[in-house]
Amino acid sequence: MPKQLFPRNPILDGDNVAAKREEICEYFHATLDRYEQLFETLRSDEAYFKKPIPLRHPLIFYLGHTSTFFTNKLLLAGLITERINPKMESMFAVGVDEMSWDDLNTTHYDWPSVAEVQAYRNTVRDIVNRIIEETPLTLPIGWDSPWWTIMMGIEHERIHLETSSVLIRQHALEYVIPHPAWEPYRKSGPAPENQLIDVPDGVVRLGKDKTDPIYGWDNEYGAHIAEVGAFQAGKFLVSNREFLDFVEANGYGTETLWEEEGCAWQRHVGAEHPTFWVRQGAEWRLRLMTKEIPMPWDWPVEVNYHEAKAFCNWKAIASGQPCRLPTEDEWYRLYDVAGLSEVPHLEPAAANIHLDHCASSHPVNEFPQGDFYDVVGNVWQWTETPIYPFEGFEIHPHYDDFTTPTFDGRHNLMKGGSWISCGNESMKSARYAFRRHFFQHAGFRYVVAAAPAVQHGSHYETDKSLSEYAEFHYGDTYFSVPNFPKALAELAIAAMDGRPAHKALDLGCASGRATFELARHFDDVTGIDFSARFIGQGVQLAEQGVLRYTLTDEGDLVFYRERTLAGLGLDKVKDKVTFYQGDACNLKPLFTGYDLILAANLIDRLYDPAKLLTAIHTRLNPGGLLLIASPYTWLEEHTKREAWVGGFKRDGESFGTLDGLKEILGSHFKLVQGPTEVPFVIRETRRKFQHTLSEVTIWERVA
Repeated sequence: MPKQLFPRNPILDGDNVAAKREEICEYFHATLDRYEQLFETLRSDEAYFKKPIPLRHPLIFYLGHTSTFFTNKLLLAGLITERINPKMESMFAVGVDEMSWDDLNTTHYDWPSVAEVQAYRNTVRDIVNRIIEETPLTLPIGWDSPWWTIMMGIEHERIHLETSSVLIRQHALEYVIPHPAWEPYRKSGPAPENQLIDVPDGVVRLGKDKTDPIYGWDNEYGAHIAEVGAFQAGKFLVSNREFLDFVEANGYGTETLWEEEGCAWQRHVGAEHPTFWVRQGAEWRLRLMTKEIPMPWDWPVEVNYHEAKAFCNWKAIASGQPCRLPTEDEWYRLYDVAGLSEVPHLEPAAANIHLDHCASSHPVNEFPQGDFYDVVGNVWQWTETPIYPFEGFEIHPHYDDFTTPTFDGRHNLMKGGSWISCGNESMKSARYAFRRHFFQHAGFRYVVAAAPAVQHGSHYETDKSLSEYAEFHYGDTYFSVPNFPKALAELAIAAMDGRPAHKALDLGCASGRATFELARHFDDVTGIDFSARFIGQGVQLAEQGVLRYTLTDEGDLVFYRERTLAGLGLDKVKDKVTFYQGDACNLKPLFTGYDLILAANLIDRLYDPAKLLTAIHTRLNPGGLLLIASPYTWLEEHTKREAWVGGFKRDGESFGTLDGLKEILGSHFKLVQGPTEVPFVIRETRRKFQHTLSEVTIWERVA
């Protein structure tokens, strides 16, 4: 009798609601059954409470965590109205991910018993089953449907099916027992000689659309198009035998082969060979999930990113070729040239994936895919690419921290899936990233490419001041107050009224929105600010076209923003702007010959505003315009009182800043427009805003 296939991803559209409800119900129960079956490999209750590795919780946590996840997400979706076991749901909610390898957590937890956790799981199962049976269902199931959150819980459990199997593999052998449902492959032979195969250049198009009928995680959505240059790639995954050459060449003891982070990890743990290799006298054995076996040299080696990278560095020296790991884009080129498609629904995959074969790796030359082997399946494959968001990335409100914590440059993508990767993990669109010291059922394939690995920006600005200014310049409008930098640029452009518009200077440009807006009208625009941090936002937009930052919601809660030049209609002017760090009171001689100078909210933040104002005419062409905007918020922390332009008593009378401007600028300028009050709003939190009026005056240089 043929082996029953582990259910595949439900297609979330169609016209038969009853059949779809039944399919999702089967998908749910099969997933929970398989997950609980995994824990049957533990020898005793004691095995649940011993940590497999110091950096992770004991397995009792992971038994409870996936059901707690269901409860918490169903509450957010409004599918249940009260908690089931608040104590467990607090204890099992957080702390899933592996910590830094040098950050041991010694916190003591009063864990419940295995029987108590299993009883909790049974209760949650019954509740979710009832929800699936009774919740109104409309097809297709989309991102905003409560059924999407049900699917989220199921796919989350499938992720932990794999990650928990790795923890069981890392457990001491005394705590695990073989199990007929988790039998490894039994064949091995000589390892094939690896060889490089040419991959022609091509274009990859990544990113799912919200109309895609199969569940996906937030990082899969959006758009990314890239031209990938020609490269060569290993025909096979690196086998245990091929990696042995690196071990025997003292690769683990040669610090120059390791990246800085990898070298620190290697020294800390004292690694001398792959973690799952076991030396027994003169022989090598391989630790699998529940047993050790003689080393299958033709199976793929399983290592972390640091080990894979060190091997590539060694290979590059030994071969004299630019050897490295593939990028995510290059992996997709491999997928395309191999002519692959998704795991079929009705027959076993032509790959060691989705539990369609045995519960372990297979030889690296067993599953041909085009000219290559194991482009998908067998083991995950490390890439050079730290995970980053595609353009248009959005966070699902019911799981706002699935991906965003990994946008830190320290989590590298793995592609292709392993023998136990099921559901979403087995999809072409899957994007999973782990800390580089992390162990998964993961190996690697090397490539030879003349081009260096392209890295994409993944950083979200979290500095409070920078994030607030990013929102002030590029974010939403609040209380119907127009965007302030844009409004000033529009005032300036309107005031030009036929004057020459070759060069403009945005002095005190901060994050640079007015700089870009002025470039709609001027041929060349310079943005100058004293703060390199603020200018960096404008530079990032000009170079990468995207700016990402967090905004405070309340307390420690934040949400994530992404702004693009294209979305603001400014992508066509980016080549007309240049940003410089500079002191407005001591500008370099090259900053001259402008037809317009915009000084927005600047003069009351200078240490010597009169020094700027008395010489600014030398920076302007005759007939050029100077726009000054300021709320005249004079503070001694910025400007010594004796340097204030106004805002004090002189000869017993009030002397305002506008009076001071007229006095200083009068020799070379005439006031042609204003004063006019222009409002602006700076958002601090969801419920706290600064609402300010800036006085705008426009001056024409006459001498």
